[in-house]
Amino acid sequence: MSPSNLASVAVGRPVRGEFTYVVPEGLSGRLSPGQRILVPFGRSMSLGFFLGPATPPPEAESVKLKPIMKVLEDSPSLPPDLISLLRFAAEHYRYPLGEVIKSALPPGLTKAEMEKEAKPDVQEFAVALVTEAPAALRRAPAQSAALAYLLAVGGRAPLEEVAHAIPGARETLRKLVERGLVRIDEEVIAPGVKEGLGQGRPAQLTPEQDAAVKELHTAVGTGGFQPFLLHGVTGSGKTEVYLRAVERALEHGKGSLVLVPEIALTPQLVGRFRSRFGADVAVLHSGLKDRERLFHWQALRKGTVRIAVGVRSAVFAPVENLGLVVVDEEHDPSFKQEDKLRYQARDLAVVRAKQAGAVVVLGSATPSLETLENTRRGRYRKLELKNRVDDRPMPSIGLVDLRQERPREPLVQEEAPILSAPLLDAMAETIAKGQQVILFLNRRGHSTFLICEVCGTSVKCSECDVCLTYHRSQNRVVCHYCGVAHPLPDHCRECTGPLLKMGVGTERVEAEVAERIPQARVARLDRDSATSAERLTEMLASFARREIDVLVGTQMVAKGHDFPGVTLVCVVMADTSLAIPDFRAAERTFHLLTQVAGRAGRGKDPGRVLVQTYNPEADPVKRMLVHDFDGFAQRELERRKVLAWPPYTRMAAVRLEGESAEQTASVARQLGDFLTRRMPPASWGVRLLGPALAPISRIRGRTRWQLLLKAPSHAALAPLLARLEAKLVDIPSSVRVTIDVDPAAML
Repeated sequence: MSPSNLASVAVGRPVRGEFTYVVPEGLSGRLSPGQRILVPFGRSMSLGFFLGPATPPPEAESVKLKPIMKVLEDSPSLPPDLISLLRFAAEHYRYPLGEVIKSALPPGLTKAEMEKEAKPDVQEFAVALVTEAPAALRRAPAQSAALAYLLAVGGRAPLEEVAHAIPGARETLRKLVERGLVRIDEEVIAPGVKEGLGQGRPAQLTPEQDAAVKELHTAVGTGGFQPFLLHGVTGSGKTEVYLRAVERALEHGKGSLVLVPEIALTPQLVGRFRSRFGADVAVLHSGLKDRERLFHWQALRKGTVRIAVGVRSAVFAPVENLGLVVVDEEHDPSFKQEDKLRYQARDLAVVRAKQAGAVVVLGSATPSLETLENTRRGRYRKLELKNRVDDRPMPSIGLVDLRQERPREPLVQEEAPILSAPLLDAMAETIAKGQQVILFLNRRGHSTFLICEVCGTSVKCSECDVCLTYHRSQNRVVCHYCGVAHPLPDHCRECTGPLLKMGVGTERVEAEVAERIPQARVARLDRDSATSAERLTEMLASFARREIDVLVGTQMVAKGHDFPGVTLVCVVMADTSLAIPDFRAAERTFHLLTQVAGRAGRGKDPGRVLVQTYNPEADPVKRMLVHDFDGFAQRELERRKVLAWPPYTRMAAVRLEGESAEQTASVARQLGDFLTRRMPPASWGVRLLGPALAPISRIRGRTRWQLLLKAPSHAALAPLLARLEAKLVDIPSSVRVTIDVDPAAML
């Protein structure tokens, strides 16, 4: 049996591996890699993906191979150049290849909706034709205000945005059109795209921006895989560097892929990209409807659009002739998917750039320690932006030591006070000036932790250097790495001070602001309030228009937003993320505090930051006060090296969950024994931690356990994970087991 009539196929089922099928004579010559096909699998028919010719399997003589039944499309829905990336993802993240391919395609393609062409929308834009208002407009205040608004937002804005900001704007703009000062453009807009306010092209780059742009221009022009870290402080103009690099890629006939960590960042970033590149920008994120995502996918697949902007799933976007990949806020944990295919989009972006021979830029004000270590080892080249644009100063940062603050009312159920007097006074003063405030909580709060009211120390595991979690039902504290448990302590072991049970939510903070500062217009931005992409865009636009004085939020408010009216950022409780039972807790705390502080003072008025904490001596807090990323990173890397945590090791988490607590615990112990017996030689450096109850030990009535594997390299882990996968067929179906390679969340 010759390879010419055998096909390698990935089946759209939760089964590992590639399968060999016979190509019938009637289909010979009609198959191309990436096409969707119909194949018999077991006793039923299944969606499959043709990957290419296959060599005869060893059992081909004794087993009758089944034929492909039908080709479902004339041209491949999956670009052939993506197949190698998807194969890598399936192997690295231990996930069935067919399921990987399905997750990479837009939902419309897997619901037989592919033949329905998604239709674009038409949107009107007001475009200023002058750079300043003529003297004649002084006697027409409405026209002067409308033109001033347009110039303030970069000279171009959607008509509906102008109409929302300025009463009677449509008639006013008509008069400006008659004067020849403004024109109205109609532009085809992909469905589902809601732009934030764009910004005009800066007249001049800063010297640091110019140096970075020149180096990227050279790299893009030369071609080939070249990875860069763009390390720029908040407000230093990293986005403008990305835009100039994309311009150079387009000049060379190459496409670009730009990844951002949150849907919340997409409208503002899309506004900037579309103001520069018009309709040559596709948007991909889960907040779009299936029809909308399909439209963007089709535009990229056909090559009619050359720039893709999106969240982590956009790493699979079918960009033609890819020449540039950008990962903005590369440190953000949102780039790691936490269910099904548990991939790290930043890492896949680097792999994709390498396979495509493209330039990749990882940008951040607070690079991940993994990326920083790659830079130190010479794998990535470093570009730096150490100063903000327009010589704007970094915000001043002040601490509020909650150990010195006394609550205005007696503590209720051992709850610590939320908003201190200095915080409330600063907020009221800022609002009185007509300026805006961001009030930030750096975690949504999954588990309760203990903190000393006197010295601010949190209760930690002596073996694992992570915070112990308080379990109310058992009245004890537990380490969710090694499994050790202790009775609930009644005092701090450092200073014998009393312990507080901590945990604060956004709704409670929003209510307290409304009560303490009744004149403030308050809104809350978290995953509970931003229930859709439209709602999220509406809230951010409202804040940009200064219709909200105080925005209370979680991580969604910390990332990449540019609100010139914000001059005060308040961090409600810096200690909460420090106390999460995760070896990355200090790194993520520093990242979050630095990122949210960077939202202040991005306009003409200087910014300031107030940080409430019970532990002002904590290293991330101290370093953040003086904007000392290098010092923090150096100390944290030293700690990681001693404790053998990433980036000096590779990890895999084996997670179990089941309805029966006893059965789940028993299976966890069985897997622990199995891994111990199958452990490679000690010289390989593989180590098993656990089994232990997961930090969140029950979800929806199901008990959760986990085991952690650590090794010097992925190559040392892979054989053990393969043996574990083979063992999983013996596990009762009532216990669900998942393998998470390079885990980001330890809860």
